[in-house]
Amino acid sequence: MKTLKNKKIWITGASSGIGKALAVALAREEALLVLSARNSHALKQTRKACMEYTSFCKIQPLDLSDFAQIPLAVQQVTNELGNIDILINNAGISQRSLARETPVNIDRRIMEVNFFGMVQLTKAVLPFMLSQGSGHIVAVSSITGKFGFPLRTAYSASKHAIQGFFESLRAELTDDNIKVTIVSPGRIKTNISLNAITADGSAHNKMDNGQAGGMSPEKCAKKIINAIKKQRKEVLIGNKEILMVYIHRWLPALYHRLVTKVKN
Repeated sequence: MKTLKNKKIWITGASSGIGKALAVALAREEALLVLSARNSHALKQTRKACMEYTSFCKIQPLDLSDFAQIPLAVQQVTNELGNIDILINNAGISQRSLARETPVNIDRRIMEVNFFGMVQLTKAVLPFMLSQGSGHIVAVSSITGKFGFPLRTAYSASKHAIQGFFESLRAELTDDNIKVTIVSPGRIKTNISLNAITADGSAHNKMDNGQAGGMSPEKCAKKIINAIKKQRKEVLIGNKEILMVYIHRWLPALYHRLVTKVKN
């Protein structure tokens, strides 16, 4: 795929961070965009930035934890656009709390948004892609979907679940001309740690040192778009932290020593 011009692309989590950077970068490609998130005000700011470059950018407010919203949102989008070429599942929440201090309702909240919300939206969009005989589904996971990480038990579990679901979905769709790309970012300089939830459900409200020194969301967005164009099955995005994926795989003893030293 050499160009994304006039491709109809739906991005969740488009109000900030990677999602916002993706929206603006795809607008520069002259893609036709649908932007979703819970924060309508922030979505309007993203749309304003996008409309400098593209002829179409629709706001579709959506809370992925409210499953009843999803079929209606898909119907509204497809009624207006006719079809969806690319779905970028980017919305999610992170975590900063010890497992022993975190009640199960917080674990469930993280899983509902990060995993079940993404799955529900994908399943609602999939019939339209199957009907048109083409499509591309992008699942934004995390390198913590490749290995466990302290203070992120439910978050890491949700990302492992994403990995398993979308790898399996890719295999199922091999003969249907629908591509699946799993994106695993490392530390990207966004507000994800500020907005991460703690054991009592409140926001962490702290910028992790690693996050503060992470890759810019604009550079991350550029790499994701490149992966979409090349129809990559998977892509790791980050700086030296992505080495942990290979250390976990090939040097497990070293991984176990390193991971216990992580403080945030």
